Amino acid sequence: MEIKWLKTFMVAAKYENFRKTSEELFLTQPAITKHIRRLEENLNIELFDRNGKTISLTSAGFNYLPYAREIVEKYEQGLADFESWKQGYNRKLIIAAAPQIASSVLPVILRCFMDENPNIEVFINVLKSYEIGEEISAGRADLGLTRIKPFQTNINCHIVHEEPVILVGPHEDKVKSDDEKILIEKYRVITHNHPDYWENLLNEIKRHYPTVRTMKVNQIEITKRFIEQGLGISYLPYTMVRDELRMNKLIQIKSDQIHLPTSSTYVLTKVETNEANIFIRFFKEEMAKI
Repeated sequence: MEIKWLKTFMVAAKYENFRKTSEELFLTQPAITKHIRRLEENLNIELFDRNGKTISLTSAGFNYLPYAREIVEKYEQGLADFESWKQGYNRKLIIAAAPQIASSVLPVILRCFMDENPNIEVFINVLKSYEIGEEISAGRADLGLTRIKPFQTNINCHIVHEEPVILVGPHEDKVKSDDEKILIEKYRVITHNHPDYWENLLNEIKRHYPTVRTMKVNQIEITKRFIEQGLGISYLPYTMVRDELRMNKLIQIKSDQIHLPTSSTYVLTKVETNEANIFIRFFKEEMAKI
């Protein structure tokens, strides 16, 4: 029995269509048919009912499918573990991170962590904040880094860092950076780029500045580029913009009327492995230095 037969069977079972199977696997339809036939001969049973160009799983095919998946998963996991061993790793850590964290503080912290822990192989999966709780709950990651509390009740969640949210604008208005009112009247306020604080914050902005113009942008990185180009101003966590402030791409605007919120970074775990605990301690220490 060959792994490629099992992989072909799994894809064919998904589509119940040999043409779509051949397109996904970049194989000819005769090759697909051959793989399925060889697997059926090896198992001494038919896995598909064939009616012209239409195919469907037999009861045998339906029952064998989870075994095929398990065999392929173990085979691929074995290859991955062996490759890790060849590269000198003997432990691994899977981190699910929100884009806001993955694009700002995580790269620098991760580089230092990997320098200090060269035997831990780190995998990063960047997901939307609200998806990270499910990733941890399902056991697909060892720990999660997110900006919002998860709704899952079977995982652990605690704050590892809190930071101020600040109002930032384009560097071209540096001389006006102490006048919130002037800049809010001049620019659109770019909103909804952070998953946690915008609902309450926007209500407060509208209460103090009823004629404010807004523009929704759902990514912080895009928000920063828009601000640099003079398209607006926004309220963003300090660590998200500290590099741009340092390089004079953005300016911090003094906020007189608006009560600025804070932004929290949460770490999520289901089972705290040694590798996860090592990283969490390291992350807290590094974030405290910022």
